[in-house]
Amino acid sequence: MGSLEKEAEMGDELMEAILYVNGVRRVLPDGLAHMTLLEYLRGWDLGLTGTKLGCGEGGCGACTVMVSNYDKTSNKRVHYAVNACLAPLYSVEGMHVISIEGVGHRKHGLHPLQESLASSHGSQCGFCTPGFIMSMYALLRLNKNPPSEEEIEECLAGNLCRCTGYRPIVDAFRVFAKTNDALYSGLSSLSLQDGSSICPSTGKPCSCGDVRFQQPSETDGSKYTEKELIFPPELLLRKFPPLKLSGNRGLIWYRAVRLDHLLDLKTKHPDAKLVVGNTEVGIEMRLKRLQYKVLISVGQVPELNTVVVNDSGVEFGSSLRLSQLLRLFRKVVKERPAHETSACKAFIEQLKWFAGTQIRNVASIGGNICTASPISDLNPLWMASRAEFRIINCCSGDVRSIPAKGFFRGYRKVDMESNEILLSVFLPWTRPLEYVKEFKQSHRRDDDIAIVNGGMRVFLEERGENKEVFVCEASIAFGGVAPVSLCARKTEEFLIGKSWNKSLLQDALKVIQSDVLIDKDAPGGMVEFRKSLTLSFFFKFFLWVSHHISDVKPTMETFPSSHMSAVESFTRPCRVGRQDYETVKHGTAVGLPEVHLSARMQVTGKAEYTDDAPVPPNTLHAALVLSKLPHARILSIDDSESRSSPGFAGLFLAKDVPADNMIEADEELFATDVVTCVGQVIGVIVANTHENAKAAAGKVKVEYEELPAILSIREAIAAKSFHPNTEKMQRKGDVELCFESGQCDRIIEGEVQMGGQEHFYMEPHGSLVWTADGGNEVHMLSSTQDPHRHQLIISHVLGLQMSKVVCKTKRVGGGFGGKETRSAFIAAAASVPAYLLNRPVKLILDRDVDMMISGHRHSFVGKYKVGFTNEGKILAYDLEIYNNGGNTLDLSSYVLQNAMFHSDNVYEIPHVRIRGNVCFTNYPSNTAFRGFGAPQGMLITENWIHRIAAELDRSPEEIKEMNFQVEGSITHYSQCLEHCTLHQLWKELKMSCNFLQARREVDEFNSLNRWKKRGVAMVPSKFGVAYTKVCTNQAGALVHVYTDGTVLVTHGGVEMGQGLHTKVAQVAASAFNIPLSSVFVSETSTDKVPNASPTSASISSDMYGPAVLDACEQIKARMEHVASKLSFKSFAELASACYSQRIDLSAHGFYWTPEEANTFRYYTYGAAFAEVEIDTLTGDFHTRTVDVKLDLGYSLNPAIDIGQIEGAFVQGLGWVVLEELKWGDAAHKWIKPGNLLTCGPGNYKIPSINDIPFNFNVSLLKGHPNSRGIHSSKAVGEPPFFLASSVFFAIKDAIKAAREEMGLGSKWFPLDTPATPERIRMACFDEFTSPFVSLDFCPKLSV
Repeated sequence: MGSLEKEAEMGDELMEAILYVNGVRRVLPDGLAHMTLLEYLRGWDLGLTGTKLGCGEGGCGACTVMVSNYDKTSNKRVHYAVNACLAPLYSVEGMHVISIEGVGHRKHGLHPLQESLASSHGSQCGFCTPGFIMSMYALLRLNKNPPSEEEIEECLAGNLCRCTGYRPIVDAFRVFAKTNDALYSGLSSLSLQDGSSICPSTGKPCSCGDVRFQQPSETDGSKYTEKELIFPPELLLRKFPPLKLSGNRGLIWYRAVRLDHLLDLKTKHPDAKLVVGNTEVGIEMRLKRLQYKVLISVGQVPELNTVVVNDSGVEFGSSLRLSQLLRLFRKVVKERPAHETSACKAFIEQLKWFAGTQIRNVASIGGNICTASPISDLNPLWMASRAEFRIINCCSGDVRSIPAKGFFRGYRKVDMESNEILLSVFLPWTRPLEYVKEFKQSHRRDDDIAIVNGGMRVFLEERGENKEVFVCEASIAFGGVAPVSLCARKTEEFLIGKSWNKSLLQDALKVIQSDVLIDKDAPGGMVEFRKSLTLSFFFKFFLWVSHHISDVKPTMETFPSSHMSAVESFTRPCRVGRQDYETVKHGTAVGLPEVHLSARMQVTGKAEYTDDAPVPPNTLHAALVLSKLPHARILSIDDSESRSSPGFAGLFLAKDVPADNMIEADEELFATDVVTCVGQVIGVIVANTHENAKAAAGKVKVEYEELPAILSIREAIAAKSFHPNTEKMQRKGDVELCFESGQCDRIIEGEVQMGGQEHFYMEPHGSLVWTADGGNEVHMLSSTQDPHRHQLIISHVLGLQMSKVVCKTKRVGGGFGGKETRSAFIAAAASVPAYLLNRPVKLILDRDVDMMISGHRHSFVGKYKVGFTNEGKILAYDLEIYNNGGNTLDLSSYVLQNAMFHSDNVYEIPHVRIRGNVCFTNYPSNTAFRGFGAPQGMLITENWIHRIAAELDRSPEEIKEMNFQVEGSITHYSQCLEHCTLHQLWKELKMSCNFLQARREVDEFNSLNRWKKRGVAMVPSKFGVAYTKVCTNQAGALVHVYTDGTVLVTHGGVEMGQGLHTKVAQVAASAFNIPLSSVFVSETSTDKVPNASPTSASISSDMYGPAVLDACEQIKARMEHVASKLSFKSFAELASACYSQRIDLSAHGFYWTPEEANTFRYYTYGAAFAEVEIDTLTGDFHTRTVDVKLDLGYSLNPAIDIGQIEGAFVQGLGWVVLEELKWGDAAHKWIKPGNLLTCGPGNYKIPSINDIPFNFNVSLLKGHPNSRGIHSSKAVGEPPFFLASSVFFAIKDAIKAAREEMGLGSKWFPLDTPATPERIRMACFDEFTSPFVSLDFCPKLSV
C-alpha cells in the first residue's frame, strides 16, 4: 500500500488500512477516497444491501449503521449511529461497522429489536426499517442501562418513514425502555410467561379486549445475546495511524493524528478541507458538485478533542462531536452551580433540535462554526454567550483568541486565514443575574434547518436603594435574517444602562425593527415572517428573564400569568395510542391481524428492492441529461466534453430511439426541439459507474432559445393555458335559479388554494434493464406500481412485441401513486441504451432528481359560491376548480374529475354546478397521489363549511351535522347512497373523543393563556371506491398447488408496503383451509399475469382477492372428486392424491366488477377528531390528540388496515400542515424560474416521529359488513388521508381564539394549505406582525 506513506516526522510504523464489518476484518485498498461507507457496504463485493440509499444527504436515516471505536482517552468502547451515505470510507478506518446484517438473521435468530418491530407491525414497505433498527441498536449498545422513552424517540429523530405513521415503531421500541424489560432474558420482548401479550401502547399486560396484536415468532431473540458481535480485540490495541490515500479525480485523503502533523499538512495544502463527520463537505461534493483536491481528517487529533473545565468556564477542542458536546453540557449543568450554566442550558436546548442523532454523532463543533452558515443554530449562541475561539497559525504555532461576535465576516466567511485552523472554543460561566436563552423556529421541529434562530444574553445589576435592575451587558444575535449570523448592535447599545421594565421592552422592540432589515426578495423568502420572529423572540426573552428575576426579586414588575405561556418550553411527552377493532374470522386466516409477510425479511435487511438486485456482468449505469429551463427551444447539444469523461459508454438522444419517441400523445421520451419544463429528459448517458454517468451527464452542453413560461395556475387561467379536451362539468338541480330566486338568505363567495405534495417514497425510482436471447427479448426489474405500463411503453419505444418484453417487480419501497405512470419513462430511458448496446443498464434516480422530474400531488385552486339559509342549511354550490397538470396531461384529467366527484364530501346540497379544467404549466407533469384529487375537492368544501359557521356564529360541527347526506341521498353525479354508515360513525366518534368536554377544556385553556392557544375540530369524509375508467376494473391471478401442500400465488398487483400480498395470501389460505405459512406470493411479473391494471385507487385487495379466490375455487372444484372419496389427514396428502389422479392443480383466476350505472362500487366513510396547541408568537404547533374512526366492513387484516390508517393520516398531516413545494415563480422570485427548491429532505419536510399526535387513537366501526367487497371488507389505503384535515381545522380554530383575543372577533379568515408555522403565525395577527403586514396578509404559495 504505497500510498499509505510514512510521514518521517511522525515516527509511526507503516500500517495497512483496515476496517471490520460485522465482525469480519477487511483491508481497505488505496484509491477509494471518493467512496462513501454506504457505497463500500453495498458494493465492493460485500453486497450488504440491507443498508439503503434513500436521499444521499443524511436526511432520511435509511443508510444508518453503527460504528464502534475504542476511545483511548476514556478507555471505553464507543458505539454510535451514523449516516453511511455521508461517511467517507476512510473516515471509519480502524473501526468496527455493524450493518443490519450483523444484528440478526431469519435463519439464525432475530435480535429482540427486529422481532419486536416485526411483531408490532412497524414495517410496511420496509425500505426505512433497517435504518430505524440500527439507530435503536446503537442506542442500546451505547447505554449500560435501558434508555428512557424520551431518549428512544430522540434517537429516532433522524429517521424518516412514509408508510407507518411511526406509532407502531415507537410501540415496538418502547418496551426496551422498561427497567424490568426482558431484552436479554428468556422471554420474547412482547410476551409474558402466561402467553398474554404486552400492550405496545402501555408496556403492560394487554387488557384491551378486541385490541389484539400478533404474537412474536417462536424465535427466541434473547439467544442472540450470546452471538452479539463483540468489539474486535485487534482494535483495542491498535493505534490510529496517519493516512495518505487517494481517490478518483486526483482526490487525496489525509488523516492527521497529531496537531503538529495537521499543521504541517495544512501548511502544505492551504486550500485543503478539514473534515470530521463530512456532513457539510460531503453534501457540497455530492449535491453541489464542488471538487476538492485534498481532504484532511482531523477527528483523531487529540489536541482537537480535549475538554478542560475550570473556574472560568469550559474549553473544548474543535473536533469534539456535537453529541459529545451535548453530553458535556448536561454533565456540567448537574455539577456546577445553576447561575453558572445558563449558557450551557441554552446550548442543550438548541442541540436537542439540531439535525438528527446520526449527524450530531459525527458533526464537529469546529465544522459547524467554520462553515459560517447564516442559519447555523449554534453560532448566534456562541456570539451571545461571550464565547471565544482559539485559532492556531499552522506556520508559527501561535494561538490567538477572538470573540465569537467578531468571527463571522460575511456569507460563509470567517476571520481566519488559509494557514490557520480553529483549535478550540472557550465558553465562560455565566454570572448571577446573567441569562442566556436560545431560539429557533423551523418548518419541522425535529431535524430541520432554522427559518430564524437566535441567541440572547443580558447581564443585569442592581442599583440604588430600591435595588432597581439595570442592563449592564447585552448580546442579541440572530441567524436567518442576513447573509451572516447577525448581531443586533443598535439594540444591544440601546439596552445597556436601561432599567429592566415594561417600557424598555416596548422601546427595544421598536429598535429591533430598524436594526434587523431583510430585503423583500431576500433568499429564503418569508420576509414578513422572519421579521416578526425577531420581535417574537425578543419578547419571549424579555418575559423569560423577567420571570427568572421575579424568583430572586419578588417585588419586580411582572407580567400577567396568562403571558407566561410565551416562555413555557416545549416538553416532549411520551406517545400513546389505542387501536380498537373487531376480528371477524373467515377460514384459517382471513380476518386475523397477521404480520406483514415480508416483515421478518425487512427487519433483517434481506428484503430485496430494485437497487439491491445483483447486476449482471458488464452492466452500465445511466444518468439523465435534463433541461435547465422551463420553456425553451433546443438550438444545439454538445457532448464533446462528456465523451472524454471517465467511463463514458454513450449518449442517447431522440434520434437514437429505435422506434417511436412519443410515449404518449403529448409526451416525448427525449425532448427533440422544445423543452417545456426544468427537468425534462433530453437524453441519457451510460457509463461504467453511477458517479461517472452523473459526471458525464453534467458535461453535456445544451444551447437554448428561451421562451415565455407559465408558472402557476393563475397565470394559466389568465392565458387560457389548458390541456386540450379537459374541461368538465357536473351538475344537479339549477344553481343559478336558486341564487336568483331568493331562497338563499345568504350567499358567500371565495377562493381556496392548496399547494402540491411530494410523494417522498423512501425508495427512489429505479430500473434495471437487460436484453436476452441475443437482444430478441427485453427484461427489466422496476420499482413501479404498473409493470404492464412499463411493458407497453418499452415495447412501443423499442419496436418490440409486448410478448418479448417482461417487467418484474418484487416489492416497492413506497409508491403512493408516484410510481403508477411516471416510472415508465424512466425505465424507457434506460431501455434504449440497453437494447442498442445489448448490455444491462441500471438507472436509479438520485433523490433530488427524482423529486424534480417525477411529478407531485396536484396543486388546486377552487373558486366557490355557496347559498344557505340563516339556520345553516346549504341550498346551492357553484364551483370553478382548476388543477396544475404540468407539461403533460398524464392522469390530471382523471384527478380533476375525482376532485369534482368528491366536492360534496358528505353534504346534501340540492343545487350543484362544478366546472373544472386542467391547467397546462411549464412544470414537470403532476400525477397520481394517495386520494387522487378527492382530498383537494373535499378540502375546498370543508373550508366553506367552516366559513358558513363563522358567518352564522355557530360551531362547524353543527353546520356539518344538519347537512349530512343520508341513506338514499342522490349525489351530483347521480349515484344513490346505499349502506351509509356516516351518522353512526360520527356519533360514536363524538362520544369516544368526548367532544363537548374537549371543547370546554380548550376554551378554558385559551382563557388562561395569551400566547398559546388550543383548538379542536371534527371532520367527516366519504371516499368513493372504484376505477372511474371502467376497463381497468379487472384483475388476474395464477395459483399453483404443489404436492407438499404449499401454494404459490402470482397476481397482477404490486406489494409496496400496503400488505396486498399478505391479504391475498390470507384469502388463499382460508380458501384451501391451510395455514398462512403454507402460502407464498411470488413477484409480480407481466409474463405470469398479463394486462394487469395498476396497483392504485385502494382497490387492489378488492380486485386481486376475488381473482385469487376464483383460481382457488377452480382448483378446489377439481380436487373435490378425490376429496369426496377418501379422508385425508392433511392438505398435502390431498394434493399428492390429486397429482396421482392427474388433476390439474394450477388455475388462472379472473375478476371484473359487474357492469352497473354507478360511478363508485361503494364508499368508505370516516371521521376524525383533532386537538392541537399553537404558539401564536412563532407558529410552532403540536397535535395533542387525534381520534380516527373508519368503516372498513369486516377487515381482511385489521392490523394491516390500522397501519394503513395511521400511515395515511400522518401523510395527510404532512400535506395540510408541513410539506410545502417551493417553485421558482412570481411568488418566489429568489428561486430560478421553473426550478424546484424543495428537492430533498434538507428543504422538504415530511412528518418525523416528533410530529405525530401525542395521543393517537384509531378504531374501526363494528358490525357493518360490506356486501360489495371480498369477504365483506372495504378499501383502506386512501380514505383516511383526508381525515388529517381535522388537524388543519383545529389549527384554524386555535388561530381564531388568538384573533378573538386581539379584538378581531370571530370573523372568517383564509388559511392556505399547508398551514406551515409561517401561515399559522402570520394569521395570529398581533402587535408583533402589524409593523410588517396588514390584517388580510397571506403568505405566498406555489400553486
